[in-house]
Amino acid sequence: MELNHETIDTPPRDSASVVMLRDGAQGLEVLLMRRHADSAVLGGAYVFPGGKVDAADASADLLAGLDQPPALLHARLGEPGLTAQQAAAFFVAAAREAAEESGLLLLQRGNDEIALHSADACARLRAGEALAALLAAHGARLDTDALAPWSRWITPRRPSVMNKRFDTRFFLAAAPPAQPTQIDDFEVTEARWLTPRAALQQYRAHEIDMAPPQIVSLLHLMQYRDVAHAMADARSRTPPLIEPQPVETAETRVLCYPGDAEHAVPQRALPALVPTRLLWRNKRFEPPEGFAPFLDSVQR
Repeated sequence: MELNHETIDTPPRDSASVVMLRDGAQGLEVLLMRRHADSAVLGGAYVFPGGKVDAADASADLLAGLDQPPALLHARLGEPGLTAQQAAAFFVAAAREAAEESGLLLLQRGNDEIALHSADACARLRAGEALAALLAAHGARLDTDALAPWSRWITPRRPSVMNKRFDTRFFLAAAPPAQPTQIDDFEVTEARWLTPRAALQQYRAHEIDMAPPQIVSLLHLMQYRDVAHAMADARSRTPPLIEPQPVETAETRVLCYPGDAEHAVPQRALPALVPTRLLWRNKRFEPPEGFAPFLDSVQR
């Protein structure tokens, strides 16, 4: 990955991403998916499933197929500036993109029954079938209750490792039981279930590439014992707004987050164990002290 030096003046595009979790033998695991090397956005990097919000995500037919009313989803997202329909569209986009890219389908029906049909349903989504039609065909509702709003990231005008801007709502979700991960092999070419520690170790070793929101999110995920712990924490608070502020020094670029001395917002947005800045070093963003204090200590 290369450091971007362009300034982007266009508004950020609304998008949604799902941090898919499961409990593994070594503790909490997260799904990371490698974007196609030729992708215009973070090509070759490992990301959480996600993508842009489409106009159809707020359609009346689709919102009628949700398990929760838009007003409740609006309250959970914690953004008064949005309408209820706009807020619900983020939940829809998150679930739709997760299904298209990872093959994990969030429907309110019996887990075994969903597992039997998930591969076919996701293939139909990838082929362009409307999500509302798919829900109607299965007689199911979209399981928005499975999505816990977790954070909101707005790309700065000078993005770090890409030339586009996004306003992304990140959600946590437990991977549906009995459903295998099935990549689309088009936008996504590989999937890895890793503990946050293992993912960051692979990143430090230059085995995988990641962008700063994924790096910081994985550092955040390290504090959780299991899926239940992570989901309970996400549901207990309003998702923090994180607007990175890049600072150019004589040696490198520093990305500052709320609570950092160089950031305009003095209050922390993330837990105390998460660094308030990353710096560009050896073609990698990393905490100023490196990853050793986070990865080489005794596991929490």
